[in-house]
Amino acid sequence: MTTTRRLRDLLGSEGPPLMLPGAPNALTARVVEEAGFEAVYVSGAGLTNTYLGMPDLGLLTLSELTAHVAAIADTVAIPLVVDADTGFGNALNVQRTIRMLERAGAAGIQLEDQVSPKKCGHFAGKEVITQQEMVGKIHAAVDARKDDDLVIVARTDAISTEGLGRALERIQAYRDAGADVLFVEAPGDHEQMAAIVRTVPGVHMANMVEGGLTPITSREDLEKLGFRVALYANATMRGAVAGMRTVLQHLAEHGDTREAGELMISWQDRQALVRKPEFDRLEALYAAGESDTRGGAA
Repeated sequence: MTTTRRLRDLLGSEGPPLMLPGAPNALTARVVEEAGFEAVYVSGAGLTNTYLGMPDLGLLTLSELTAHVAAIADTVAIPLVVDADTGFGNALNVQRTIRMLERAGAAGIQLEDQVSPKKCGHFAGKEVITQQEMVGKIHAAVDARKDDDLVIVARTDAISTEGLGRALERIQAYRDAGADVLFVEAPGDHEQMAAIVRTVPGVHMANMVEGGLTPITSREDLEKLGFRVALYANATMRGAVAGMRTVLQHLAEHGDTREAGELMISWQDRQALVRKPEFDRLEALYAAGESDTRGGAA
């Protein structure tokens, strides 16, 4: 089964919302997969923070994003939902973005209606393009995909600029244009969250941003509200930074890591996570000449 088909099946299934942790790199995606999650989100904010050491202000380029997506897709078997920000330009740019990310291994691609350069959805000072322009981008994305199962996620940031009513009108228009998943960013309370799902039929995503504008809501309560996807875009990255600071504090205080073993994964765990035994096996196989180009491994 393709990852695009698998993602569609997950979105269409009954039960609690799909838990979608974010990963800014391939190693984190491996940890997400190892933990048993069924899909992973390639976070534009997380990638910008970790790769560039900069804030989520639309600074990442399409080529940088594509390279990371390809590396992650080559490392995990679970579907990737990729944050493509504003699509890196107008509707024509969106078509190129969809084609590049689809080839790189994306199973789902998210587009948003902010003015470029965008800002994190929980920052102040956001602006949005016209509804008509965003509808054109969604049409372009749908037309550009080679695989009809590729999932298009449409996000609106209009709550902060135009209010909830207009945000709902926008997301309905994006659904009518062919978006598969609907993402109204930064509702301020459970009443707004309930109104989103109640007003616009479809598959809805809720973004759980620790310290952000939307209340952190349990998986069970998100299901009751009607959300199908619970996004935790940067929990892994923020947890990793906390872990790094703890190890570094120990190193600074003690001058070595001899008593810091419990703060880190073991050497063996690290090698297993990056599949070193598998690479060792392949290296030995090919060095021994036990494989040929016609029949594969002997």
